[in-house]
Amino acid sequence: MRDFATSDHPGVAAQLARLGALTLPEGRLGLEIIHALLGALGDPQHRLPPVFHVAGTNGKGSTCAYLRAMLEAQGLRVHSATKPHLVRYNERIRIAGELISDEALANLLERVLDAAEGLGADYAPSFFEVTTAALLLAFAENPADACVIEVGLGGRLDATNVFTRPAACGIATLGIDHEAFLLRPEEGAPEEPLTRIAFEKAGIARKDSPLVTQPYPYHAAAEVKRIAAAAGAPLFMRGEGWDAAIAETIAYRDEQGDLTLPLPTLVGLHQAENAALAVAMLRHQSAVIVSPEAMAKGIRRAKWPARLQRLGKGPLTELAGRREIWLDGGHNPDAGLAIARHFAHHAPVHLVLGMLANKDPAALLKPLSDCLISVSVVPAPGHDAHRPEDFAGHTTLPVAAFPDVAQAIAALPPEGDVLIAGSLYLAGEVLRLNREFPD
Repeated sequence: MRDFATSDHPGVAAQLARLGALTLPEGRLGLEIIHALLGALGDPQHRLPPVFHVAGTNGKGSTCAYLRAMLEAQGLRVHSATKPHLVRYNERIRIAGELISDEALANLLERVLDAAEGLGADYAPSFFEVTTAALLLAFAENPADACVIEVGLGGRLDATNVFTRPAACGIATLGIDHEAFLLRPEEGAPEEPLTRIAFEKAGIARKDSPLVTQPYPYHAAAEVKRIAAAAGAPLFMRGEGWDAAIAETIAYRDEQGDLTLPLPTLVGLHQAENAALAVAMLRHQSAVIVSPEAMAKGIRRAKWPARLQRLGKGPLTELAGRREIWLDGGHNPDAGLAIARHFAHHAPVHLVLGMLANKDPAALLKPLSDCLISVSVVPAPGHDAHRPEDFAGHTTLPVAAFPDVAQAIAALPPEGDVLIAGSLYLAGEVLRLNREFPD
């Protein structure tokens, strides 16, 4: 599976093979094992620079990208951890602004995996727990001014949820995704789906650490408020603790005053929403100082691949001639709506779609229905994917099948731009094939 990755570096390849042999035992969820693993490594999570911890269904990775860019524009050294990787596992661990080197990664994974073996069979960690322990160890051993850490799955039981007092916690948008994990029956947890998602995401709240969020529907917002109060976390929800009006600029306001900030270079209204959340997180913490000027520079400089990314010159785009090729890893209904908002003001596009079999086949097709002129289905590399017939009932367009993206693009008629979407695994393969590697 692409989660576990490969590498041309022999040392990294050897450790990734060990990492790929780990599994998540069915039904085993909790923080006991990550705490045991971190304990065996000297509890690096307690030796970090100020931590900015970000959860959310969509937008958390982009929010992290804005945080990192704004902190760096202030002249600060920033460690960052995002997931999943698109092309190389190294993308998950960025040390003071640079992707971790192969040599450092091989050594780091070897140390963590050796420590994991010493825990015994009852405490065998998963891929995600080893990855989290590795990045926290790397961050503890390299000087920096701040850490930006993206939650992997949910929040409450995610392996990153090990901090006692982060500088700030943030929650981006809420939506229905990863239902098998986040909506599984559990005594005491809310039953209404979006409220349950709020319950899981808000589990990152910590005493005396500001929790900064987007606005949510009533019951989900009430759940976030309940959990923040129980944790003793000061809550700053958009529309209550801060707000932002987005038009030609981001007109941000909170109790400290008003800011006029530029729109991001990243495409889409939702990116301005994510940037505003990052600004609010910085404005409601006191661990580091970031000026409005640095915030503005960071908003413009932030990069986040495979999110409404227009591909540059490369082997894939050569197949498309002069037409534009857009790439997005979105795969749930909220992502579909965000993509559709962008293409609502664009000429109709050809959709090349590869989606994991456990995702809703209508998630993109329904919101994009007025934006499409054709649908081509390709596999999601290394994973069970939806078949063409799974999409047929969700569009009035014919659905064609192709063995890969290159053949799908080559077969398209000459008119119309192209959108490739449906999976971050597919997005990573597209970036690799077009030789646009995240740096």
